[in-house]
Amino acid sequence: MHIQDSRWSSASAIAPGGAVGAAVGNGRGDGARTTPLRVDAQRNLEHVLRAAREVFGELGYGAPMEDVARRARVGVGTVYRRFPSKDVLVRRIAEEETSRLTDQARAALGQEDEPWSALSRFLRTSVASGAGRLLPPQVLRVGVAEDGGAGPDEARVPQQRTQPGGGELRLVPEQSAAVDDAGAAALLDVVGQLVERARAAGELRPDVSVSDVLLVIATAAPSLPDAAQQAAASARLLDILLEGLRSRPV
Repeated sequence: MHIQDSRWSSASAIAPGGAVGAAVGNGRGDGARTTPLRVDAQRNLEHVLRAAREVFGELGYGAPMEDVARRARVGVGTVYRRFPSKDVLVRRIAEEETSRLTDQARAALGQEDEPWSALSRFLRTSVASGAGRLLPPQVLRVGVAEDGGAGPDEARVPQQRTQPGGGELRLVPEQSAAVDDAGAAALLDVVGQLVERARAAGELRPDVSVSDVLLVIATAAPSLPDAAQQAAASARLLDILLEGLRSRPV
C-alpha cells in the first residue's frame, strides 16, 4: 500500500460527466463554463482516468504523470490538456473513490439490520473494489504517535509520516490531519455510524475507531500482478483483520 501526500489544488477542475471546465475571471474557475467533449476526446479522458486509477493504485499518488500517460497509451500532453496539473488529477481520482466508498458504506448501513454484518459487509465490499488503495491522504494517514497521545475514545484520523529510525505505528490525533474535504467528511461520518452501531451492540472492540476501519480497508487491498492472487490475498487478510476487530467475551 503506497499513499503519498499531495497538495490538493482547487485551482482547476474537470467537471464530472465528461465536461471540461474553462476557468475565467479570477483564475479560480468560479465562473467556469462547460462544453461537451468530442467523442475521441471523451474516449481519451476515460482512458486517462482508468489508467490513473491503475497507476495510483499500484504505485501511490506519487507516481508521475508520464506513467499515467504511458498506461493510457496517450501522450503526456493529452493528460495535461485534460488535467492542468497532477494535483487536479489526484483530486479527481480521490474524490471518485471516496464517493464510491461512501456509497458502499451507506448501502451496508441501510440494507443490513445486524450491526456486525453491516460493518463486515462494508469492509468486504470496499476491499474487493480496491478503493482502499486510492483513499486520499486526508482520511488515511499513519504515523508514529507520541507518548500520551489520544485515547481510544477520541476521534482520530491516521497520519502518514516517515520518521527517521522508525518506531511503532499508532494512530495520532485528528487535529494533526484535519479533514477539510466535504466528500472525506461524509465518508468519515457514515463509517462512524457503522462503527458506533457495532460498538454499541458489543460486537466491536471498544478501542476500534473509524481510523482503524479505514486502515483495514487500505491494508487489505494489496496490489499484486495476478488478479486471482490479489483477490485471494485480500480475502484471507481481511478475514484475519476482521477477527482482530471483533470483541471477545471476558
